Amino acid sequence: MEVILLERVAKLGQMGEVVKVRDGYARNFLLKRKKALRATAENRAKYDGMKAELEANNIQAKGEAAKVAEKIEGRDIVIIRQASESGQLFGSVSVRDIVVALAADGVTISRPQVWLDAPIKTIGRQKVTIAVHPEVEAAITVTVARSADEAERIKRGEDISTRQEDQDAAAEALAAAGEFFDPEAQHDDIAPAAQSEATEQ
Repeated sequence: MEVILLERVAKLGQMGEVVKVRDGYARNFLLKRKKALRATAENRAKYDGMKAELEANNIQAKGEAAKVAEKIEGRDIVIIRQASESGQLFGSVSVRDIVVALAADGVTISRPQVWLDAPIKTIGRQKVTIAVHPEVEAAITVTVARSADEAERIKRGEDISTRQEDQDAAAEALAAAGEFFDPEAQHDDIAPAAQSEATEQ
């Protein structure tokens, strides 16, 4: 089906362009959300009459969107999830979770504005693009962790992929080594004692 775009649509075209798309995509998305009109002679004439108004509305919306983008650009949202020791999530973090987390942070956006190729399934940090307006985008960072403390460690750049038991074992080994090693000991004190033992023999 051929449609006339009423706004810029990513990976498709600019406002006013006539593009060919699949019927389902046109009916269920573009036409339903008033992003396009069927490319009929009647609608082409209708678009020409609407063009000036659409462009004016677009400029105004773009200006407002730029302010919103400034507010959210570079934000770091934290989502706490249960995960295995290897960092694999029990479930996943979806677009809906990101929308809810941003709302808790005082930013209201809709699901189609969040560009997430696939749900997040592991602990860590990921950049996510928010399309505030068809021509204005902002990037945020989503940090997924098992706890707020772990989220802070991830933000600092610590490697949390090692298993907790390994970390505990390493900490115990360091503590045990600390008990045997006396940092106050002087090398000079040890040497004469060794020499006196040698002379006795």
